[in-house]
Amino acid sequence: MDLEKTYDKIYRYVYFKVNDRAIAEDITQEAFLRFIGKYGDLGKGDIRYLYTIARNLCIDEYRRVKPDPITEDMEDAIGDDGLPEDKILVREALSKLPEEDRELLLLRYVNEEPAGCMCKALGISRFALYRRLKTAEDKLRRELEA
Repeated sequence: MDLEKTYDKIYRYVYFKVNDRAIAEDITQEAFLRFIGKYGDLGKGDIRYLYTIARNLCIDEYRRVKPDPITEDMEDAIGDDGLPEDKILVREALSKLPEEDRELLLLRYVNEEPAGCMCKALGISRFALYRRLKTAEDKLRRELEA
């Protein structure tokens, strides 16, 4: 497992969930510490376990503090592809989606995670994943068309 690439994926995932750079860095670091505590090093484990740890830490953070809506800082995590107007429209459409749908879209299209990894991290079947992903895509499409 490539440390930099994996760290970036986990950080991006956490950042999209908590919308705060400092908290995302702390959660990402804690996820890696717990992962290494269990497996001893990165080579022995699986990224799915890292996603599970990060997701649970984000849930703990939500319980502690209610998250803010999606901010403009998200552009840094997404990258510089596309026009600014498109980014604004996508950001607004994403902010109207439920958290679960945003999480699915983030894992699949931003982090480019395979379906098997997503199923394991979210604890759902492949069929359920595809159904939920299709629903989330449809909701996003409707929001963008509106």
